Amino acid sequence: MINKRSRSALRVKKHSRLRYYISGTAERPRLAVFRSNKHMYAQIIDDSEGRTLVSASTLQADVKDGLTYTDNVEAAAKVGKVIGEKAVQAGIKKVVFDRGGFIYQGKVKALADAAREAGLEF
Repeated sequence: MINKRSRSALRVKKHSRLRYYISGTAERPRLAVFRSNKHMYAQIIDDSEGRTLVSASTLQADVKDGLTYTDNVEAAAKVGKVIGEKAVQAGIKKVVFDRGGFIYQGKVKALADAAREAGLEF
């Protein structure tokens, strides 16, 4: 009998393989993306110090304003825009994109495109 791994277990394995190559530094921190069934989360992390520099999610009131749903492409784009603006205000221009093991399409792509439009380079 063949046992199939769950999608979340496969995503975690993909993410661990990605993290072997991707890490954030003080000059170029890591933009980490996580999406659940209900919300989108994004953090800019300096892995050398183990600090989160900037974060945004659909749980925050400034992001949630004007959104009818927190789990669609529109919400992901808003999170990307907000994290891009916060990063530019904090003096962060270049980041390394960590898609968290998720496929680069849909919500993850919308978040990345909105962050690029807001001023981040990756």
